[in-house]
Amino acid sequence: MTLHSRAMAHRNPPSQGKVTVTVDEYSSNPTQAFTHYNINQSRFQPPHVHMVEPIPYDAPKPSGHTRFVCVSDTHSRTDGIQMPYGDVLLHTGDFTELGLPSEVKKFNDWLGSLPYEFKVVIAGNHELTFDKDFMAELVKQDYYRFPSVSKLRPEDFDDVQALLSNCTYLQDSEVTVKGFRIYGAPWTPWFNGWGFNLPRGQSLLDKWNQVPEGIDVLMTHGPPLGFRDWVPKDLQRVGCVELLNTVQQRVRPKLHAFGGIHEGYGIMTDGCTTFINSSTCTASFQPTNPPIVFDLPNP
Repeated sequence: MTLHSRAMAHRNPPSQGKVTVTVDEYSSNPTQAFTHYNINQSRFQPPHVHMVEPIPYDAPKPSGHTRFVCVSDTHSRTDGIQMPYGDVLLHTGDFTELGLPSEVKKFNDWLGSLPYEFKVVIAGNHELTFDKDFMAELVKQDYYRFPSVSKLRPEDFDDVQALLSNCTYLQDSEVTVKGFRIYGAPWTPWFNGWGFNLPRGQSLLDKWNQVPEGIDVLMTHGPPLGFRDWVPKDLQRVGCVELLNTVQQRVRPKLHAFGGIHEGYGIMTDGCTTFINSSTCTASFQPTNPPIVFDLPNP
């Protein structure tokens, strides 16, 4: 049995009563948080955490399993992506450059060309038109950071989610697919004022507190602290501390799929949850990271 399957072979352990996650004392400085928890708890080192090799595309799916295909951060660059066999497609956001309706339509057409039985999608910080509060503020401003988005009329993007007719779109919501409870949320820590950005701490924790217990697959746009969240050029960890604590202490999903940090592509496990950063685009926005497949035993 591979590490990959071993990590997921057991069911989620029962929680000991109601777990409440509070704002971490190191919330505002994820690099400091990572260092603190690594030194004092070895929280991000073996035996607590392991790297995982991806499943080869031609590996047969085990009997009684569902194969998930994870992609993220395709940024309207889907033309050359080799999509592997699977049952359920998970796309964890940044499927466009700016969320322009034309980009959303192109993405939806691509989804329609794919053979997966189920396709589940969330937005990322680049899907500006999906964030109603962001758009309301953008049109009030005296200067425009995003001229092509600023020129849109409200009626152009009011119902932009409806353009995604070839998938299930989740935004702080869940869907049950093949017996798996899947929850999706687009929020990420504030970074240069893009869409779905929130301050670290209570604002993000309020969103993570909406994730129900008993979720099998969690889809977020960005990573939790310590799992595929390292940005080499800045020598920084950028994952969300509250998201990490929510995943590990309260929700404990079998799979946590995300993207957001292009440099963090890859798979890790803490023995309960497998963490997959499936960013298709590299740091230079080249769509060369292949989709990641993952098998889960059927509920």
